[in-house]
Amino acid sequence: MEDLKASEAWRVFRIQAELIDGIETLHKLGPAVSIFGSARLPADSKYYQDAITVAGNLSRAKFSVISGGGPGIMEAANKGAFQQGGHSVGLNIELPHEQTPNDTQDISLTFRYFFVRKLMFVKSSMGYVVFPGGFGTLDEFFEALTLIQTKKIRQFPVILYGSEFWQGLIEWLKERVLEVGCIAEEDLDLFYIVDTPEEVLPIIERHYEHISAHPDHEKRFTV
Repeated sequence: MEDLKASEAWRVFRIQAELIDGIETLHKLGPAVSIFGSARLPADSKYYQDAITVAGNLSRAKFSVISGGGPGIMEAANKGAFQQGGHSVGLNIELPHEQTPNDTQDISLTFRYFFVRKLMFVKSSMGYVVFPGGFGTLDEFFEALTLIQTKKIRQFPVILYGSEFWQGLIEWLKERVLEVGCIAEEDLDLFYIVDTPEEVLPIIERHYEHISAHPDHEKRFTV
């Protein structure tokens, strides 16, 4: 029992170390956008190619790009930024499969704990672009909406990319979740849906102009 208590106590120090490393590494990053999506989509996927374009457009506009650091859409996001010479950040996670860090990151961090990594995404980003993905992608999407809905953070753009992929989920939210009263009508306005790379940057730029003009509205934790 004493060994278990010692192990649990030391885990707190490992968590603290990850937090400090993340905050110290990213605190001077400047305006940044996180791009999420499946690790399993190949390079010939339309979404992979579009993610490269989206990240490239953001990078040329002087926004840093953050991804989960792995393959698939994460690799495409890092590649698009890296090719334009902008900051290409990878917040990698230790996993038994899928998560092999891609080689187009100029800033790379590796986390043991998902919740610390998720905190770094929220803390460092002024917008999310969410490409098609699985449970991890859905987790990031819904966590952002939850934090905004509950006013734990200031509202910021959450952009779903690819209406064909997301349509079933949106219909379910409207026809089931909203219908029985589990969310409010205005909660469906907490995110955008786009279908082309060209639609993403203007949304991010409008938000950046707004927070630049109203510094007190800059996204940050409210408690």
